Amino acid sequence: MSVMSLRIPEDVAETLTNLAKATGRSKSFLAVDALREYLAREAWQIEEIQKALKEADAGEFATVAEVNAVAAKWRANAD
Repeated sequence: MSVMSLRIPEDVAETLTNLAKATGRSKSFLAVDALREYLAREAWQIEEIQKALKEADAGEFATVAEVNAVAAKWRANAD
């Protein structure tokens, strides 16, 4: 396992300390858990953007009818 030092704002450190006490987990565990979740979400978003760019480069776009159908569905659900 790698070791990393980082500086965090006091408010984040205080929140982390309080959460560690409340949950019985270590600050390290909570920080790694939060970092894992963040990295997974960011990696997913980047992957989806890259897929969308490939589709766009290939000319794969929704038709006007498909866009209108989705918009109509959202408008109907908003009421």
